[in-house]
Amino acid sequence: MTSDAVAVTVLGLGTMGHGMAQAFASKGMIVRGYDESPAARDSLTDRIRRNLTEFVRFELMSAEEATAALARITAHDSVEEACAESTFVVEAVREDLTIKQDLFARVEDCVAPETILASNSSSFCISDSGSRLRHPERAMVTHWFNPPHIIPTVEIVPSPHTTEQVIQTTLQLHRRIGKLSIVLRQELPGFLVNRVQVAVMREVWDLLERGVASAEDLDAAIRGSMGFRLAALGPLSIHDFGGLDVASVVYRVLCPEIRSDTVLPKIVQQLVSGGKFGFKTGAGFYSYPEHVAPHVLAERDENYLRLLKLFHASQTDISVENP
Repeated sequence: MTSDAVAVTVLGLGTMGHGMAQAFASKGMIVRGYDESPAARDSLTDRIRRNLTEFVRFELMSAEEATAALARITAHDSVEEACAESTFVVEAVREDLTIKQDLFARVEDCVAPETILASNSSSFCISDSGSRLRHPERAMVTHWFNPPHIIPTVEIVPSPHTTEQVIQTTLQLHRRIGKLSIVLRQELPGFLVNRVQVAVMREVWDLLERGVASAEDLDAAIRGSMGFRLAALGPLSIHDFGGLDVASVVYRVLCPEIRSDTVLPKIVQQLVSGGKFGFKTGAGFYSYPEHVAPHVLAERDENYLRLLKLFHASQTDISVENP
């Protein structure tokens, strides 16, 4: 399958969907988008144009390539219109199981039998979100990370019904657009990365709630240690270099001490109940006043883009043979 032969539909054009559309279009694919919000549809071109401008500034693509990518993306007024003639449809709607189930049932009625269906869920398995599909063998999760046009990894999570051909086609599709795509061998809620993130999140939130360190110091400490190393090596490689004998001792000492319950920490409960969801509401662990919020977001993306350049530069054909 060449990029010219791929017509991609992205359903949901918010935080995740617009970046996913950009990623596909940047590699030569025709992208049709839909969102139930007219504002999201109307603003799609401007949002992606701003992203592409930054890619050009960081020399990740040329101005001509950015212009061509933008021209490949169109927003449509209905699901049916957006899905017409698509060979790959991915939903990026709100993380609500019923909404996803209803959408997949609707999409299946307006696509060709060979069209692949994917969900960008952060937690729901395709066996759940696609439970009403008549042909579950062509469906799976493709889990991207925010911001999706920058973060390399995409997790591909098939169900027991997904065919090997669909898995491999989806894997190669995402590799063609420059994504570090990996296939999970088991279907499980939260997939791979989010399960690890939640384990870290629980301990970080607990340390903050107990007053062990300030939010600023917690972030700084993790960025300058775990974050620094994880930007270069995976966690298993880090353990190999540090020594599994040492890691085993640390594990035995600390596991009885770290938080292990399933109760949401009060500090987070209070923020959420007070409508403080983070950046999108102007406050969370930190404050994001309206006059500085755009600069904070731009700084985040600049840091990510610098890392992306390093990431691409570090990719080699060198492999380590497993025992």
